[in-house]
Amino acid sequence: MGSSETPTTSETPAGARQHAQHGSQARRAAHRGGWQEQDIGGPPDDGGDDDSYGVVDRPSGGNVQRARLIGALSLVLVAVLTTVFSVSWLWSNAQAVSPVDVPAGNAGDVKTITPSLSPSPTPTPEGRVIGGMFYNATMDTMPMMSSAWSSQEDRTGSAGGRGSYLSVHKEYDGKEDWVNYVSFGSLSKSIAFTNTPAGLKDATIKAATTALIRLYDPNVKLIGKATHRPLTVDGHAGHELTIKVDVRKPKLPETYSTVMVAVIDRGDGTAVVSVADIAGSTPQWLPVWRTNVSKIQFSK
Repeated sequence: MGSSETPTTSETPAGARQHAQHGSQARRAAHRGGWQEQDIGGPPDDGGDDDSYGVVDRPSGGNVQRARLIGALSLVLVAVLTTVFSVSWLWSNAQAVSPVDVPAGNAGDVKTITPSLSPSPTPTPEGRVIGGMFYNATMDTMPMMSSAWSSQEDRTGSAGGRGSYLSVHKEYDGKEDWVNYVSFGSLSKSIAFTNTPAGLKDATIKAATTALIRLYDPNVKLIGKATHRPLTVDGHAGHELTIKVDVRKPKLPETYSTVMVAVIDRGDGTAVVSVADIAGSTPQWLPVWRTNVSKIQFSK
């Protein structure tokens, strides 16, 4: 894997209806009370007798106006007195009512209802590839190797990461491709580290061990010794490890792959990690990976 194998009629609101009903009642009450919205001089004289207006001596001119004004003020005074009396009666009687005790409940009276659907577990964070850039779950970025590389899930054990691959030998054994593989993500929380040269080196060795087991198997064969060098990326301290892996297989025109791992401290107690697994026949991709690691940017 890595340089490894991969399978191919709106309605009228209730409030508005209620408001309209109240308006009609008010107009009918006004009509019964005798204060229609008319000219102040009263209804026109149609020749009928005075009894049709409910008066015996029909006043004229200013007397009519004064009589109607006095009548209207009388109605308003009666309405105000009635409202004051009603409100006073309401509050006096409300205060006279004895409070009612609320029955005490027992905890055992209410049974717990089991939801029909259990809450879904929080999904594992994953990285993405957007516009030729790796994005991990914390939105740190690293350039992809090139547009010829395809996006793939992370296979190296990082947290919230993403991977990419490039086929080097298509169906070398009649079934599977041998590929180069690069990933970028956050350092697994299971790997503790300190922001010291020794702490970063130790974290890189652990990240490399996890990646080798996942890309190959626990019995992976290594060639020679690993090389180490310190890194500084965007002002953040880091460490790089390089090791060769024996990949001799029947029908595979390769003898080794180079695995490179870089861990860079984010400065908040976490770190990012990138892994490259490059076939021995394509060493031109090694400096590309190193250059892209140097372009890692950290979200704020």
